[in-house]
Order: sequence, then C-alpha cells, then structure tokens
Amino acid sequence: MRARERITHAITEGRNTHGIALVAYVTAGYPAMEAFPTILKEACAQADVVEVGIPFSNPIADGGTLQATSREALANGASMRRIMDELARLKGTLDAPLLLMGYLNPLLAYGLDEFADEAEDAGVDGVIVPDLPLEALDMAKPLTTIGMATIGMVSPVTRDDRLARIIEKATGFVYAVTSVGVTGQRRTDQADIVGYLKKVRNASSIPVCAGFGIREKAHVDTFRGACDGVIIGSALMEAVGEGRGIGPILKGLR
Repeated sequence: MRARERITHAITEGRNTHGIALVAYVTAGYPAMEAFPTILKEACAQADVVEVGIPFSNPIADGGTLQATSREALANGASMRRIMDELARLKGTLDAPLLLMGYLNPLLAYGLDEFADEAEDAGVDGVIVPDLPLEALDMAKPLTTIGMATIGMVSPVTRDDRLARIIEKATGFVYAVTSVGVTGQRRTDQADIVGYLKKVRNASSIPVCAGFGIREKAHVDTFRGACDGVIIGSALMEAVGEGRGIGPILKGLR
C-alpha cells in the first residue's frame, strides 16, 4: 500500500468503525522537543491519522493558539532537522499514519527533494501545505513522485470550478475548511456547514475531513454523515499548554 493510500485507508476505516474518523494535530516541539515523542504517541493511540505541524514564524492559516505554539517551539529549538530526526527514530512505533503540515517557505529553504526523501525515510505518509496554490502544485512533484498524499484544501467560498480542480488533484483526503478565517474559529451556521460538506463529499472520490474550530463532541456529532472525518488541533494544543493529556480528549470526541 502506497503512502497516500494508507491515509485514505485510515480515514475510511475510522469512519466505518466509529461513524467518523479523527485527525489529530500536534505542533512538533511544543512545549519542548523532549515532550514531542510522548505527545505524538498519545495522539497516535487515539486518532486515525496524526498531523504534525512544522513550526513556522508566519503561519498565516493558524489562529492564535497554534501561532503561539509555533513561536514557543521555535524558541525552544525546534527545527526541521530535529523533527525529521525524531520522526525517523520513532518510525515503526506509532499507531497511526502521519502527515506533515508545513508552510512553503520552510520547505523550500530545506529543499523539497531532501524534504521528500527524509520524510519518506521517517515514515511520513503525506503533507499539507496551506499556502501552496493549485497553480503551483507541480512544485510538490518530489512528494507525489514517491507516492505521498498531498492534501487538497477547500473552503466555503471556493468556487465550484476550482473546487472540482482541487478535488481532482488531491490525494489522501480533501481538507474542507469550515470557516472563512483561521484555525480555532467556529462558525455558528451549522446547516450551511453541513450542506457545504455534503457538496464537497459528493464531488470527491476520496474521503473529506472537516477542520477549523472543532473542539467538542457536539461539533463532531454534527458532522457525522456529512463528511468522513474531523480535524482537531487548537483544542488539543490548548490542553498541552495547560499540562493536560490529549488522549482523553480524543477518546471523548469519539
């Protein structure tokens, strides 16, 4: 099974088993690199897929919580090199497939070919690059060539023609942003969100996962049947910042 297929399979299995799959986000190196392996293993034990955020100084899609975790991780010495080394060390010990979420500038600075090779060696199955536009998707060829999932992102304001093109190019799953804003925000017009998710899901041949502002079981339950999975990030990183475990939170969201 290729890397992109492992992501799709994990989301589908999570949906079939629990009614909806869970994708957990953790910022690598927050609150410290030494704590990262424990937090990552805890996330992998409960989630179907885990998204590892690469700290960046200008994370434009992230809300205040995740921006703060990036700043602290960078201040504490988190770097692409250290993250790759840690993931390589943990390879074979984690219970869920991994995605790396990173912005384009750090990936270009590291070198996309080197990033692809090292991510593959570390057991990473896919990437999310929020600021990589559809028109520049060829830049991700080093990743797609080796079979990694490249997650497509859509939003409620994505035009239908562009939505179809993004879905056509996406592999692994389609990330359906549920708000016009940044992570951690929550929209209140639930009927509109559900209708939008169903539209994306009907247009996609791969799973669709909803993200941004999902933090309670009521949110998860709202989306059952409208999408295949949900992505939880800010709520988990808030718990980490308060010294609480994320395992019980993820388990409760089931």
